[in-house]
Amino acid sequence: MDVGIIGYGAMARAIIPVLTGAGHRVQIWNRSGVGDDAINTVQTVKELFNNDIILTLLADDAAIRSVLLSSDIPDTPRSGLIHVVMSTISTAFARELSSAHRRFGIAYLSAPVLGRPDVAANGQLNILAAGEAGDLFRASPVLDAIAKKIWYLGREPPAANAAKIAANMMIAMAIEAMAEATVICEANELSREDFFNVVLSTIFAGRAYESYSQQISRQAFEPGFKASLGLKDLRLASEAAWDAGRILPALESVRQQMEKTVSASFGNRDWSVMADITIKG
Repeated sequence: MDVGIIGYGAMARAIIPVLTGAGHRVQIWNRSGVGDDAINTVQTVKELFNNDIILTLLADDAAIRSVLLSSDIPDTPRSGLIHVVMSTISTAFARELSSAHRRFGIAYLSAPVLGRPDVAANGQLNILAAGEAGDLFRASPVLDAIAKKIWYLGREPPAANAAKIAANMMIAMAIEAMAEATVICEANELSREDFFNVVLSTIFAGRAYESYSQQISRQAFEPGFKASLGLKDLRLASEAAWDAGRILPALESVRQQMEKTVSASFGNRDWSVMADITIKG
C-alpha cells in the first residue's frame, strides 16, 4: 500500500523500515523537517492525502490540531483514504477528530499502541484500534506489519484512546506502588531486590512490574518513556475522569507525584524516575 506518515519521531523511525520491508511504499512529512536518513519526504502534509493510508504519529492534541484541522487538508482526498491516528490523545479530541473526518469524507481510526520504539522495530506492537470494522480491515495490511496483535475495541474511536490512557495510568500507579513498597521494606532491612523477587514470583507477575522493578532496583532511568510524556498522559487520564464527572483519588496522587518529578528537572528521564523521587523523599 501507499503509506503517508505524519511525524518523524522515534516511533516513526522505528516502523518505517518494517513497513518498507513488508513491501509498502512510504512518504514522510514532519513539521520541523527530517534528517538525511529519511526517505521519500514531501514538502507539505497535503501531499500525503494521495496515499492509501496515513499514519499520524505526532506528540499530542495540540500538534495534531495544528496540522490536521488546518487548511492543508485537501477538499478531495484520495478515494478510500484511511487516516489512522496512532498518537496518545485525549478522548475528547478523538471525538472531535472523528466528527471532522466525517465532514472531510475520510475514514478515521484511533489506533494508539502499547510498546516502545524498540518493540515497534521488531513489528511487535500491540495496537488498540477503534473505528469502523471495515476500515480496520482495509488498514490491516499496514497495521499487521508492525503489530504483534491488533485489539479491536469497537466502532467508537475514543474507546481506543481511553484504553491507552487507562493502561498508562495503571503503569504509573504500578511504578509508584513499587516505590512506596520499597520505602517500607528498606526501612526494615529488606532490600528492594529481595522484595521484588518475592512479589514478582507470587502475586504481581506481569511485564510492567518485571520491567520497572529492574529499573528501580538498578536506579537506571535512561529513557524509555520520558517522564514529561508520562505526565501528559496522566493529565489526559484526569481530563477523561473529569469528563465522566469523577475525580479518581489514586490517579490524582500519582499525577501530582509525576508533576513533582518533572518539576525537579527529570522530565527527560524515564518516567520510572518518579520512584526515585518517592524513595528518597
